[in-house]
Amino acid sequence: MMTMADAVFLLCAATSLACAVLLLRGYAQNRVRLLLWSCLCFVGLAVNNILLVVDLMVIPKGPDLTTFRHLSALVSLALLVFGLIWDSE
Repeated sequence: MMTMADAVFLLCAATSLACAVLLLRGYAQNRVRLLLWSCLCFVGLAVNNILLVVDLMVIPKGPDLTTFRHLSALVSLALLVFGLIWDSE
């Protein structure tokens, strides 16, 4: 049975993915590079949330995915910081 925490984890993953899609659409229309960097960040955050769902819901007694979750969050935020620095004027 799905708990409230499980529902929140799934909604966070869906929201991150939806933000990534909307940012990619905005980048395709306007060609503003900051939208691309933000999209890449949200893709990484969606991967982070999907790994969280897999780690806690799908295979709770399986291997620990904490390292991969932290790594995906670090890479996604590093992409956003890099994009902010690269596009600063």
